[in-house]
Amino acid sequence: MRIDKMLANLGFGSRKEVKQLLKTGAVKVDDVVVKDPKQHVDTNTQTVTLNGEVVEYKEFIYLMMNKPPGVLSATEDQSTETVIDLLEMDDQVYEPFPVGRLDKDTEGLLLITNDGQLAHKLLSPKKHVPKTYFAVIDSEVTEEDVKAFSEGVILDDGYETKPGDLKILKTGLHSDIELTITEGKFHQVKRMFQAVGKRVVYLKRISMGPLQLDETLELGEYRELTELEVELLKEYQVK
Repeated sequence: MRIDKMLANLGFGSRKEVKQLLKTGAVKVDDVVVKDPKQHVDTNTQTVTLNGEVVEYKEFIYLMMNKPPGVLSATEDQSTETVIDLLEMDDQVYEPFPVGRLDKDTEGLLLITNDGQLAHKLLSPKKHVPKTYFAVIDSEVTEEDVKAFSEGVILDDGYETKPGDLKILKTGLHSDIELTITEGKFHQVKRMFQAVGKRVVYLKRISMGPLQLDETLELGEYRELTELEVELLKEYQVK
């Protein structure tokens, strides 16, 4: 990779600004000053420094966020804060995007990356990647609902969902449930409960494929995926 492209990609300025930076002699590759913007660098084997500080380059970034309510699962919006706005500038320079969407008022696991190939794999309807949600329902959820979900329910637009795995954790005037689905229709969990005459009052995604929400993350916090988590995502095959 050209040294000017690498530094520009990392947010050290435009190509023009990076060229000016190189002229100052502030950039070294393996302790040798580099001023030629066209010089190629092997980011895997060579060490690049800027003013003595090592510049780390990675092609892809993989982040797990515990999305807070009130924030959009989008890269930008004119009036509302997005999940990308919550990232540090050091992470924003990689131009990541959320993999799939969580409703504005929904919390929980959100994968943010710039790896388009992985995102496509996880979102492809053909892959049927399971997503599990914890929800609080405004009334009693019954075994009859469990059976209905296991067969698929008819949404308000006439669409019949694929079977969902509904588990009742606590029932009563309000019910706690977990629901695993393999689709991502608009407001799907809420609409599935509407189909059986019930309303979701709280919704949180807790897993997506092999990725589990890190419960130590406060709302709005995020962290990089571990190497094992990235490997599990890339190798994940729906059984």
